[in-house]
Amino acid sequence: MACTTILVGKKASYDGSCMIARNDDSAAGSYTAKKCIVVHPHTQPQKYESVLSHVKIDLPEEAMRYTAVPNAVEGEGIWAACGINEAGIGMSATETITSNPRVLGADPLVVYDPETQMPGGIGEEDFVVLVLPYIRSAREGVLRLGALLEKYGTYEMNGIAFSDADEIWWMETIGGHHWIARKVPDDVYVAMPNQFGMDAFDLEDALGKKENHLCSQDLKDFIDRYHLNLSLDSSFDPRAAFGSCDDADHVYNTPRAWYIEKVLNPHTKKWEGEGADYTPESDDLPWCMHPEKKITIEDVKYILSSTYQGTPYDPYKGYGDRSCAGMYRSIGVNRTSFLGLIQHRPGKEALEWIAYASNVFNVMIPLYPQVSKMPDYIANTTSKVTTENFYWMSRMIAAMADASYKRSHNTIERYQNKVAAKAYEIVHRTDETLKKITDPSRRQEICEAANEDICAMVKECAQDTLDKVLFALSEQMKNAYARSDA
Repeated sequence: MACTTILVGKKASYDGSCMIARNDDSAAGSYTAKKCIVVHPHTQPQKYESVLSHVKIDLPEEAMRYTAVPNAVEGEGIWAACGINEAGIGMSATETITSNPRVLGADPLVVYDPETQMPGGIGEEDFVVLVLPYIRSAREGVLRLGALLEKYGTYEMNGIAFSDADEIWWMETIGGHHWIARKVPDDVYVAMPNQFGMDAFDLEDALGKKENHLCSQDLKDFIDRYHLNLSLDSSFDPRAAFGSCDDADHVYNTPRAWYIEKVLNPHTKKWEGEGADYTPESDDLPWCMHPEKKITIEDVKYILSSTYQGTPYDPYKGYGDRSCAGMYRSIGVNRTSFLGLIQHRPGKEALEWIAYASNVFNVMIPLYPQVSKMPDYIANTTSKVTTENFYWMSRMIAAMADASYKRSHNTIERYQNKVAAKAYEIVHRTDETLKKITDPSRRQEICEAANEDICAMVKECAQDTLDKVLFALSEQMKNAYARSDA
């Protein structure tokens, strides 16, 4: 899947939260309807079979409740995408990443063979279901998924984020059975745009103390056997060894990391013009950076909605030289299925922020994940287009606002600001109530009521916005005529 991920360490965020966020984008020419649900232990399978790869895996008997954002329409498997379990551990899977022929020839991907019916490995369809219900820390998530990858293999290259209240781990697969993972430093953010990302890795730590780095146990032998280390000195560059560096990256991938870092570090480096430190086509963009100011929820939403605003590459640029408009693949695209942001707030309930459809025109709402069910408005997505759920309402607003961009832009901005302010208001009120409550069942009821209030609020705001963008688009119809019949 085409996606963009941003990870924010707790000392880099505005309130001390660990935050992991990802755009889940459908493949070209497709739109995947999504729903946000709660999965209970009694519905978690003990014998799992992948729809795409047909691999069968026995799962532990004891599973925890967790949230998930699976496909709303059956056919290609679950694709649970992201969630938080009842132990408060977050997971987002996956960011599809790149590799190179040297790696894929040495450790081929494990692909299902329909002729022999030989099962394939595990992939994005499976990861969350196989891992999230069974882990009690972000590090445990890396180790469990790593063991599964070594045993069953994978049929694709993936990046996976794990988080808890204390730390974030980023994991990248290498070929069919190998992997590396790195603890994200607390005071940085990470930008990941569908490429193999890590630009530094301590193999000695990963194979020794395992403090900040983890990997498959035979990784050093694998690197040495197939001559994958391309460094001219004793250092090790995992991006050069395992990743890609081709012309397609310069259009599709690297510009996204460039823009994220340009927004969050506008003065740290020179990003444009003659003598720029980095450009949209630089192959050496940093994997992580210290931001110039603390990063907020709104910053993450803005970045993951980006169409390169303020640059010559913005496809919505309406003035001046448009020769470069749309030159690079935007971060916020038409076929985004959802945006999921997991926020581990210190001393408070975690929040799972969800937005559906194209981020340029949608809104993101916070939900309390430690509940028994999600509101119908966000959970009842079906294949039927309707204004009665958040996914389809968001899709309709986006399509109409895009087609009437000049007339609808201000409407969308007001919609986004109003929903964000109202959502914070409900969260603050709920947090104050939760301070006084210790009974777990009562706390769950309060969180469920808050989720219902947030969904009722966004439903009302979305309905009003749909009315306005529909009017704006109707005014642009080709059979419009100025004279009134009244």
